[in-house]
Amino acid sequence: MYIFVDDRPTVTNGYAAGFEREGVSSLGLVADEFRTWFKAASPGDLDAVQGFLLGDFEDRIGCAGLIRRHSRAPIIALSEVRSLEATLQLLTAGIDDVLGKPVHVREILARSEAIWRRVNGEAGAAPARGAERLKVHFDGRDPEVDGETLPLPRRERHILEYLVRNRGRRMTKAQIFNAIYGVYSNDVEESVVEGHVSKLRKKLRGRLGYDPIEAKRYIGYTFVG
Repeated sequence: MYIFVDDRPTVTNGYAAGFEREGVSSLGLVADEFRTWFKAASPGDLDAVQGFLLGDFEDRIGCAGLIRRHSRAPIIALSEVRSLEATLQLLTAGIDDVLGKPVHVREILARSEAIWRRVNGEAGAAPARGAERLKVHFDGRDPEVDGETLPLPRRERHILEYLVRNRGRRMTKAQIFNAIYGVYSNDVEESVVEGHVSKLRKKLRGRLGYDPIEAKRYIGYTFVG
């Protein structure tokens, strides 16, 4: 899930539509709403956030500082007017990247994942039994196994990306649901995650010859590579 902050609803709605077209959940908030949401968010809610996008609004730097104290997710600022001084201020404040508008959602996703890998390790190349057999791209493309594309439905692809990004960590069904469907998705049952993961594991086993996702009932799932 991505959080977009801007005081103009037309802007947040526009980017929400762009994320929806890519099959990625997002939540658009004005600055005051964001501060209220962030302070009340549980650790599980924050863990579900894959990136924070900050538009042009007052106290953007203050919001960046608040995020950085409580989350390791990438922070990207979107600016309509670029200047060296403004960019340096944003980067100094803890923002990871500054992009000029307009920018395509797929570029935002790719840059966000690049930041994540740089900060948290190269999760994108997933070694399996001593060889880089499974490769996840994080930019809308399907993964590859042994150099050949493995076509996946969007939800299964996003679940794989989420698990690979958190390789070695036990991710609960609720965490996966919140990351894929969004924290405030009330029209989808959380149990749908089990079906998606089951189908994903079967496809991976068929290509790899073994299951790279470890499942523990009532506990969650771990990508072990």
